[in-house]
Amino acid sequence: MYTTGFIGCGNMGSAIAAAVSKVVDPSQILLANKTAAKAEALASSLGCRTGSNEAIAESCSYIFLGVKPHMMKDMLTPLQSILQKRTNPFILVTMAAGLSISDIQACSGDTYPVIRIMPNTPVSIGKGMIQACASPEVDDSSLKEFQNLMAACGRLDFLPENLIDAASALSGCGPAYVYLFIEALADGAVECGLPRQKALDYACQTLIGAASLALESGKHPGELKDAVCSPGGTTIAGVHALERNGFRNAAMDAVKSAYDKTKQLNK
Repeated sequence: MYTTGFIGCGNMGSAIAAAVSKVVDPSQILLANKTAAKAEALASSLGCRTGSNEAIAESCSYIFLGVKPHMMKDMLTPLQSILQKRTNPFILVTMAAGLSISDIQACSGDTYPVIRIMPNTPVSIGKGMIQACASPEVDDSSLKEFQNLMAACGRLDFLPENLIDAASALSGCGPAYVYLFIEALADGAVECGLPRQKALDYACQTLIGAASLALESGKHPGELKDAVCSPGGTTIAGVHALERNGFRNAAMDAVKSAYDKTKQLNK
């Protein structure tokens, strides 16, 4: 009996599998992927084992569904008869954007226990932000066990399902926005004469430090921003330039556009 199975070993599935393998015995993790070589390479690096979708559906306690939303129904339909025959408990864990818990239950053929998660790519280094919600069929002990299972992924936060898509538009998509900002900051410093690598290093560390201060201090970002902006100083001139070019409006539009696109995925 395997503890955990991953159907789909793409970027996110692989990252979570790597994190989970630090918490549970890797030999108890079963990996499957449409391209078998990808699952085999990941299994070799983590010490896991490979199998089929059917083997995972038949034997794993936690079944991570790491496939694209439009592929979910075609992947789960052939597994319905296997899931129906199971007598031991299991939980389906979906990370597909735009697909609700009820969608996953419909695709799998019954009201099975489902945990829906929205992770982001920093889970690969244990610094992820993962939102989660669970169907009523998931009991408290299973939720606690799942939290332990995900401990090496980063921060796991449960919230109502109707807020999952909004959260995903922020933290799920957010790393891409942050990387653009890092690159832009570095480009500006390079234009000012700073060597490229130093510019990238300084930009990354500045974001790490600023975000950590915001989290640990509990202060509003506006208050922290004001503390850096001396009257008539260089920082307020830079802030003015950002505002003049619609920085906050662009950031808000990015989150809202991602949210709107998520809502379109399941229509």
